[in-house]
Amino acid sequence: MWRILLAGLVGATLLTLTGCQRAAHEMEPFRPLEEPDYGRPLPPGALALRKISPEHYPDFSRGFHHRAGLEDAIRHSLEYLAKPSSQRYYPYGEITHARVVASLERFLELLRDSRSAVDLDQAIRAEFDVYQSVGCDDQGTVYFTGYYCPIFQGRLQREGAFVYPLYGLPPDLVKDAEGQILGRRTPAGGLVPYYTRREIEAGGVLRGQEIAWLKDPFETYVATVQGSAKLRLPGGRLYELGYAGNNGYEYTSVGRLMVDAGVIGRDELSLQTMLRYFAANPRDVERFCWQNDRFAFFQERSGGPFGSLNVPVTRMRSIATDKAVFPRAALTFIDTELPIVYEGVAQTVPFGGFALDHDTGGAIRAAGRCDIYMGVGAAAEAIAGRTGSEGTLYYLFIKK
Repeated sequence: MWRILLAGLVGATLLTLTGCQRAAHEMEPFRPLEEPDYGRPLPPGALALRKISPEHYPDFSRGFHHRAGLEDAIRHSLEYLAKPSSQRYYPYGEITHARVVASLERFLELLRDSRSAVDLDQAIRAEFDVYQSVGCDDQGTVYFTGYYCPIFQGRLQREGAFVYPLYGLPPDLVKDAEGQILGRRTPAGGLVPYYTRREIEAGGVLRGQEIAWLKDPFETYVATVQGSAKLRLPGGRLYELGYAGNNGYEYTSVGRLMVDAGVIGRDELSLQTMLRYFAANPRDVERFCWQNDRFAFFQERSGGPFGSLNVPVTRMRSIATDKAVFPRAALTFIDTELPIVYEGVAQTVPFGGFALDHDTGGAIRAAGRCDIYMGVGAAAEAIAGRTGSEGTLYYLFIKK
């Protein structure tokens, strides 16, 4: 699910299902415009994780009181790891597939048996090895953003003000076995780059492939960056759209384009300010959003949103990382700062909690980026759109 990671929307560069499917969210949350290169690639063949000694472990006791949904998220990881196809991605360095499964099963027992935060912290230190992301600087610095699943007013047929379409997966889009986009199959059998966002939205090249309609052009853009959405239909029923694929282009940050153009101040940039700007200036949606060639396609799918592992993502318990360098479905511990919003006022507070690596995103690259799934709807949007802090990311594996 893309899961609006707001990661792609307002950041300096905003931000799969199993087998042939890729990540759902494409957007990236707030990111500072003067920043390190959080997406700096690792050297060829290098892994993102480094084993650390116990004196460098974080304080895991903080996660004892922040674990709503954690057991469900662990079971989703075990569901993924039970599929034979998951074994193709292991071993990850010295970490075997069986060791990941054993780690999750033992951690579930610890959650049920630990009577206090101290008990849980001590049990992890005694029974688990801890690996830290090397981050963007080989010193462990990871930039955390947030994504969510929006709820928009929508229709299943074009009518009235609902004139902006979302599209199903086109039949001429070609992927490889891993879900990477290869291009568009021409009538003559050749392969060319797929249509850009501008070509899709301005040229009507996918007419007949519409799956739903929205009444706001920027909401349509947000949906295609997030990779999933819930549409409220007449009568109140929610129609759920899941990620089906993308057109194969890299993400371009619309937020940075708007700052460079002077329409939003550098210190004011957030998803909320972008929503307000485009509500007042709807003609500028094409001006800015068409510069982001990346475009997502959808499928009707209930029970989600789903991550790139084809399991549901869980609020505050699922993260999106670069699956080329991080181990899938593994248990993690996040140490960063996250926003809270109370009576319309946002405040950033320290956060330490456990999560599972369930997802990936178009703007989430290398060892220095991580996106946290914040949930569904307006409350999640308020948090995801303000999330953007450095921190550290750890992975936990039971000792051999």
